[in-house]
Amino acid sequence: MTTARDGWDMPISEDQLARLTRDMETAHRDTLPAMRASAVDLAEDIRGNLGKQEDGPSDPARRRFLFGAGGLAAAMALAACSSSDKHDSAAAPSGSASASASGSSKSQYTGDLKVVALAVALENQAVGAYQATLKAAKAGKLGTVPPAIATFVTTAMAQHADHAKAWNAVLTGAGKPAITNVPLSNQPATLAALGKAKTVTDVANLALTLEDQAAQTYLFATYNVSAAAGIATAATIAPVEAMHAAILNFVLGKYPVPDDFLPTDKAASPALLTV
Repeated sequence: MTTARDGWDMPISEDQLARLTRDMETAHRDTLPAMRASAVDLAEDIRGNLGKQEDGPSDPARRRFLFGAGGLAAAMALAACSSSDKHDSAAAPSGSASASASGSSKSQYTGDLKVVALAVALENQAVGAYQATLKAAKAGKLGTVPPAIATFVTTAMAQHADHAKAWNAVLTGAGKPAITNVPLSNQPATLAALGKAKTVTDVANLALTLEDQAAQTYLFATYNVSAAAGIATAATIAPVEAMHAAILNFVLGKYPVPDDFLPTDKAASPALLTV
């Protein structure tokens, strides 16, 4: 355990957190080639409407194969990283992921592109939250922040930016505009929670809420997108997001006990999108 800092003891040592962060970055770098390749394939699939083929992923047998090849790996990694402990949510509820994915009929993002747009928005939301955390820490608003915490935040933020870039490449590759802001209906509540944060624990709980939301949304996507490349992209990114959540659980003193079956109750619904 670290030395008390402004009345707070970090449950793990800074050396341990540094090692976990390095492992997280290695895992992220290892997934980048596959993530980028599947994102390119997804854009091509969407342009060619390959999801409408009779033997597409909507076919139960092929969907099982695709999930077995990619999504199951994500599910296992997510289950290994998830925690059975409940934590207080610092952000507004995301809404049920089982809600209709069609969204507004006026949206230019439809079908699988709706899920892609949601993914970009969630990644941008996480980037913004981590940026705000670093800014607050630099201004002394969070007390004394251990250097290992700042390194984790900087690393996770860069990884979310990489994921957003990959998803945005799908949108632009399909002839749609990239999303550079956070068009989510829960963003005002998230910003309000960030503004009220006074300690490292406050921002860690908020970040955990966002990371759980992202990881479970990607798992949900493996069941609900039509294009095989979309399943592959989501399955590639999901374990990295789960590592973020697992490390945050350690920082908060919540050992990430594996769940037998990973839930998707915290997954975001495309209905959150405001574009």
